[in-house]
Amino acid sequence: MNNTKTTSLPGDTTLPSTSANLEKWTKYDQTDVKYEVEDFFRTPEKTAYQLSPDGTHYAYLGPVNGRKNIFIQALKGDASPLQITHESERDISGYMWANDQRLLFIKDSGGDENFKLLAVDKDGQNARDLTPFDQIRIQIIDDLKDDKDAVIIGLNKNNPQLFEPYRLNINSGKLIQLAENSNPLEPLDQWMTDHQGKLRLASKVVDGTNTVLMYRASEDQPFREVIKTDFRESISPLFFDFSDPNIIFVSSNLNRDKSVIIRFNLETGEEVGAPVFSHASVDVSGLSYSRKRKVLTHVTYTTDKFHYHFLDEERAKLQERLEKELGNYEVYLVSNNRKEDKYIVRTVSDRSLGTYYFYDKNTDVLEIISEVSPWIDEADMASVQPIVFTSRDNLKIHGYLTLPSHLNAKNIPVIVNPHGGPWHRDNWGFNPEIQLMASRGYAVLQINFRGSTGYGRKFWEASFKQWGQTMQNDITDGVNWLIKEGIADPKRVAIYGGSYGGYATLAGVTYTPDLYCCAVDYVGVSNLLTFLQTIPPYWKPYLEMMYAMVGDPEKDREMMEAYSPALHADKIKTPLFVIQGANDPRVNIDEADQIVRSLRANGIEVPYMVKYNEGHGFHNEENKFEVYRIMMGFFGKYLQG
Repeated sequence: MNNTKTTSLPGDTTLPSTSANLEKWTKYDQTDVKYEVEDFFRTPEKTAYQLSPDGTHYAYLGPVNGRKNIFIQALKGDASPLQITHESERDISGYMWANDQRLLFIKDSGGDENFKLLAVDKDGQNARDLTPFDQIRIQIIDDLKDDKDAVIIGLNKNNPQLFEPYRLNINSGKLIQLAENSNPLEPLDQWMTDHQGKLRLASKVVDGTNTVLMYRASEDQPFREVIKTDFRESISPLFFDFSDPNIIFVSSNLNRDKSVIIRFNLETGEEVGAPVFSHASVDVSGLSYSRKRKVLTHVTYTTDKFHYHFLDEERAKLQERLEKELGNYEVYLVSNNRKEDKYIVRTVSDRSLGTYYFYDKNTDVLEIISEVSPWIDEADMASVQPIVFTSRDNLKIHGYLTLPSHLNAKNIPVIVNPHGGPWHRDNWGFNPEIQLMASRGYAVLQINFRGSTGYGRKFWEASFKQWGQTMQNDITDGVNWLIKEGIADPKRVAIYGGSYGGYATLAGVTYTPDLYCCAVDYVGVSNLLTFLQTIPPYWKPYLEMMYAMVGDPEKDREMMEAYSPALHADKIKTPLFVIQGANDPRVNIDEADQIVRSLRANGIEVPYMVKYNEGHGFHNEENKFEVYRIMMGFFGKYLQG
């Protein structure tokens, strides 16, 4: 199915974005390569494994005609896997076991991110759409592991801007509303239950930029305010204490720069005791526990790589036992049964998507289930190395550098790949985009520029109202650092990014037009003013926060106009390829249309791909194959010389 179409713009000639017009670029990709584009973006035959609560079956996602569907496999016996869903238009986005017999899954339509919740029995029977409403989006608040017939979800069916909590019967679809969220001036934006599934915690946004944590001792009482904080300060609830119903564990940066794990008293609004765990260099937000034994098990955090800090000897010994056998990989427990004696284990590394294993604690037997991408030999893949450099204003900037394994890393072509978000971060691990680029002989530079999360509040706040400015300087400084190191050929540096990374790509070729020899913008923002006018309705409660972080269209209009690439397209001379999903709810298609329209008005031809069955990034397998084939050809023309 070809969903690449031609886009018409007011006052412009038709914008060609058909496959016929774009396929010509593929001839520039290298032909003497071991791995084709499809090898990196094939949907794995079996992935996303989950054990049933009783430990008798596991489920996984597998492709049927290019779309991910759910399969069920018994742990014992020779029965073949059973396909229990039959989605053909769109991948299943996620799923979970609701009880021993029934599974829940979510999907959207064409990338619009209006996720629906559906259910089906493990034998494929009794399928039901549990949220048969138009233009709604669901949230999972609590899967209620002790209630086999219900879950608690958030639903914005009464007001597209506001989510309200409901108890949902997963068999009949009956909804019971648990609380109201009717004041758009003080919207409730988070709900949390205790270990018994009682809805006892909420938070609301007040005055646009402040958050109020709210609490009730029982469900028959009204919520009361506990503490009010500015959005720059965080008290992020994790879960309730096991013994004291008034205590919760939170990740918080109150009165400190880095977030730490603490216990917080909901009656007094104060921290209790010393932090459970803190780290001097990075934020800490991951805390896990044993549901069966009701003990804290471990903390997780990320510096250059992912780390565990164990709080429980039993969990530490389990990790030690697995890592001893599985070698030099990161090892994760991805699923377990109710008794916590059977586990699905996964390994990953920077050069491999890894392998799934089944571990039986009772027999101490660890056995392989399946490799994720057995058609790729990890020995052929490139190593991802953590790097650090200093920005022009003396900030320490972290990132990752991937060098082609078959080349001498001197004076080689480089693709700079700024991440999306922008309040997100790149991590160490296997990235199919990065490995595809490295397989073509390109070094890839990923930069956790200021504003990237995990490095503390000060580093995050340094990005406020700095789109195209100091945030962009960090990327530019990374390129210059790589040139100074002798790795990058200064005449063969490209930039490619998605979402905010797409904005950074456009800003790079607008404000540093001589730095890059070519660029690819993937669902990127081009105009800061129009971007904030077209955000999804459920982002509206955070609009004042967005104004504080990106810019206020009234107070900061001059600045926002100055750093909107679409308004300065006359400065762009770098060859540019633009990619967009027509149903993107986050970055409206008008953002891509604007930059293409502006450049073509200046007589510059811009390859432009629009997919009309995609949203914020392409998910359908055939679309990924097509866009990366063309992208590699585009890079081949300009980076290979």
